[in-house]
Amino acid sequence: MLVAGFPAQAFGTNCYVIAPAAGEQCVVVDPGIGVVDALDEVLAEHRLQPVAVLLTHGHLDHTFSVTPVCGARGATAYIHPADRELLADPAKGLSADMTALFGGRLPWTEPDDVAELPDGGAITIAGLEITVDHAPGHTGGSVMFRLPGDDAPLCFSGDVLFAGSIGRTDLPGGSSAAMMTSLRDKVLPLADETIVLPGHGPQTTIGRERATNPYLREAQGAAFPTRGW
Repeated sequence: MLVAGFPAQAFGTNCYVIAPAAGEQCVVVDPGIGVVDALDEVLAEHRLQPVAVLLTHGHLDHTFSVTPVCGARGATAYIHPADRELLADPAKGLSADMTALFGGRLPWTEPDDVAELPDGGAITIAGLEITVDHAPGHTGGSVMFRLPGDDAPLCFSGDVLFAGSIGRTDLPGGSSAAMMTSLRDKVLPLADETIVLPGHGPQTTIGRERATNPYLREAQGAAFPTRGW
């Protein structure tokens, strides 16, 4: 399996490309702000053809380039139905400060071809079998994508889980209670060797986070801190 990742030009949002191998069809995960040129370089280097864009949730820092990426190659954008409205109107998911930053300055058009992710279970795209875990808390439609991987299971966690932290829950659609349930029911059951490729920051493993992440420790009964991404 081929997995390539790089940060967007704003907010350090990680964009990923996943394919069975070089020269194959691929999927793109979370094309954020200013990723088009870097993405084109990755696709050309590995001779890849995107057939889908998978969105871990509907926040603009993860979806900003979805329309040009899909439109240039006729790809389908996939998002959980609970975040579908954010793909139509990203401002609904922004804080007041972010609305002031983005509002009225960045034109937005949603992709022509949008499909809704299942609430759970597997989908097969580009020869990849991808498990979709609905994990609300950061947004109502936040999901994680899991694949077998060559050496260890992979989890593209979006803003559900970071190295040492979790996604914030104070934006529209966020819920700290739902986040804790997602951590308990969707993250903690994963195998320790699972490689976590998050929406921001460096990769980690479930075992490392289980041992050191204060939010996962809270999901197991430890003290819950008050800060996040």
